[in-house]
Amino acid sequence: MPLKDWDIQINYGIKTGCNDAFIIDSIKRNEILDNCTTEEERQKTAEIIRPILRGRDIKRYSYEFADQYIISTFPSKQYNIDDYQSIKSYLLSFGIEKLEQTGKKYVINGETVKARKKTNNKWFETQDSISYLDEFSKPKIIWIELSDESKFALCDDLVPLNTVFFLTGNHLNHILGLLNSKLIHWYFTTCLGTSSGVGTNRWLKYTIEQLPLVCHTDEDLSQLVAARLSDKTNVSICESKIDSLICKMYGLTQEECAYVIDNY
Repeated sequence: MPLKDWDIQINYGIKTGCNDAFIIDSIKRNEILDNCTTEEERQKTAEIIRPILRGRDIKRYSYEFADQYIISTFPSKQYNIDDYQSIKSYLLSFGIEKLEQTGKKYVINGETVKARKKTNNKWFETQDSISYLDEFSKPKIIWIELSDESKFALCDDLVPLNTVFFLTGNHLNHILGLLNSKLIHWYFTTCLGTSSGVGTNRWLKYTIEQLPLVCHTDEDLSQLVAARLSDKTNVSICESKIDSLICKMYGLTQEECAYVIDNY
């Protein structure tokens, strides 16, 4: 059954419109928190500075947290920036002309400054409205848009950035094993994949949704995927077992299995 017909939802990561301002490391995070004037402000501020996941951080079955955070002033949350004075001061240090979402150009001290693209959002808010905000807190399958191989991983509460797609729903271990398998990689690159023009595939939402995945859940597959996620020492053996099982689930002959596993 095509993935689009499963009980899942696929979304795109966050677009801030100005990563220089909204993406920070732990040093800047701590500095912003230390500049809060009350414990209440500090707690509220800490809640909206959330750890992020970039495309370059995603590996096959895993990811690496790179000590990066987002100031998640999402428009759908309708924050009052005056309740977050430390964040307000920090963002204003970039210049409100650069952060406002008007698409206008200004000349400041002889330099041309371009505001973010025109939206209905406020200057301190991210560019995206993020109506699917609750999905960020759910377990999810994540992947990078441009990659020469399948790189799908499981993630809990990190917020994906704009080069990352993420999938929420049921049977995530089952789906993850299929998406990372050599058989699905063969099918994607042969039948569906679109090239970036520079030797990598574009793992876009509309192509991923077309993948014909075996829709009956298999406990053996889910258990093998769970083992792959937890055991970092027998990676090749575990993935080989996953690939062999998936080939059998699709009814491939021994010759067909050998071709896919040896070449992809």
